[in-house]
Amino acid sequence: MPALILIRGGGDLASGVALRLHRAGLNVAIAELSQPLAVRQTVSFATAIYEKEINVEGITARVVSNPADTLKILNVLAKQQIPVLIDPDCSVAKTLNPLAIVDGRMMKRPPEALSHRALLYLGLGPGFTAPLNCHAVIETQRGHTLGRVIWEGSTLSDTSKPEGDPRRVLRALQDGVIVNHKQVGDHCEPDELIAEIDGAQIKSPFKGVVRGLIHSGLNVTRGMKIGDIDPRDDARLCELISEKALAIGGGVMEALLTRPEVRNRLWA
Repeated sequence: MPALILIRGGGDLASGVALRLHRAGLNVAIAELSQPLAVRQTVSFATAIYEKEINVEGITARVVSNPADTLKILNVLAKQQIPVLIDPDCSVAKTLNPLAIVDGRMMKRPPEALSHRALLYLGLGPGFTAPLNCHAVIETQRGHTLGRVIWEGSTLSDTSKPEGDPRRVLRALQDGVIVNHKQVGDHCEPDELIAEIDGAQIKSPFKGVVRGLIHSGLNVTRGMKIGDIDPRDDARLCELISEKALAIGGGVMEALLTRPEVRNRLWA
């Protein structure tokens, strides 16, 4: 088995990490839910679970529905692609024996304990405290410390407030099943219908482009983030990993290279 970095979660931030590591020539696999809740679907490798495969900035990820199918995982890696495993419990770590595990689920609470112990366990954002529940944590909040590696302590606290204009974040108005009327990259005028949840309509707060929208048909709960409108109104940006995700990916790479016992095996 080649040296492998296992990433928990395939949303946009975790995908930024996967993209940077993959481009550096590392073997990367992603463990996800059976129904991912990624909002920025066009730049989230988690979307492979719905579409069988997805290409993000020239890198292809392919779903592996059975995490016990080690041969298929190796075949995907051999094609220089990223396997996306339906494995919410990260059970595959026992068989793949990853060199490092990156928890990029952005749960914003302390993680549950894993039965597998990798040489390096990294956490993204709030909820992680090094070395209490990870070896190091990467700052995910925009600002002067974004992407920094913290070997002792925690990141900045979660503000629970969206960056920029708070109106840009679309949230579920009630519990129910979401039905999308727009897709990521579509232009919207103010008050234009984007989605509905059991009859409750979600409309655009202003003119812009749909930057993110969770997969249609999913069960959602009241207050849950289900979409994002970008007032820059440039659909091309919907196909690019954000500068925030790339900065976080750079922090993960720094952490991997900092530990000699990990660094010396990354490209083995």
